[in-house]
Amino acid sequence: MADVGVRAARREDVLQVANVQIRAWRYGYRDFLPEGPLEQMTGPSAEKMWLRQWDEAIVAPPTPRHRVLVAVETILDTEGFPALGPGGSSALATPRGGERVVGLASHAPAEDPDLDPTVVAEMLTLLIDPDFGRRGHASRLLNATVDYLRDDGYQQIVTWAFADNYAMLGFLESAGWGEDMAERVLDMGRPIRMVRLSTDIS
Repeated sequence: MADVGVRAARREDVLQVANVQIRAWRYGYRDFLPEGPLEQMTGPSAEKMWLRQWDEAIVAPPTPRHRVLVAVETILDTEGFPALGPGGSSALATPRGGERVVGLASHAPAEDPDLDPTVVAEMLTLLIDPDFGRRGHASRLLNATVDYLRDDGYQQIVTWAFADNYAMLGFLESAGWGEDMAERVLDMGRPIRMVRLSTDIS
C-alpha cells in the first residue's frame, strides 16, 4: 500500500517537480496542442529551463504568498509503483519505502489587470503525474491550495486552463469553479484558446 499526502515543496523536490510537469504536459496536452510547440515545451532544452524556474520558485519565491505544493506517495510495502502506466515511464527511480512526488500545485497573487491581487489569488499550476491519476491527488492539492489562500486572507482564486482541456475543466467545475468570461488566445502555429475559471473561498 502507499501513504499519500500534500506538503510544501522542498529543494530536493525540484527534479521530480520538473519531471511531473513534463510528463503531465506530454500526456495531458497531446490531444489539443500542436506537436511542435508541445515538444518545445517538454524537450531537453526546456527541461533545463524548468529546473531553473522550479528551483527559484521553491527555494526563493518572490513573496511568502508564492507557494509550490506537492502531492506525494510513500510506498509502505511490496506494492511498488506501476511499471508502465499512461505516462509511459516507470517509477523505478524511487526505492520502495521512499517518497515520490506525484503531483504539484502552485499559487501566487493574481496578476491579471482586472483583478485585485490583495484579495484574489491565481492557481498557476495543477498537474498530476499520468501514472498516478485517479488517486485523489488533484483534490488534495486543490483543497490544500484553498486552505493556504484562505489563511492568507484571499477571497477568490482564479486559474487559466486550455479551452480544450476537458479533463481539467470538468474537474474544476465539479469542485465548484466556473468560467468567468475572460479568455486569451495563444499563437502556437494555430490559435489555442484559454479560459479563466474562478471560485469564491471567502
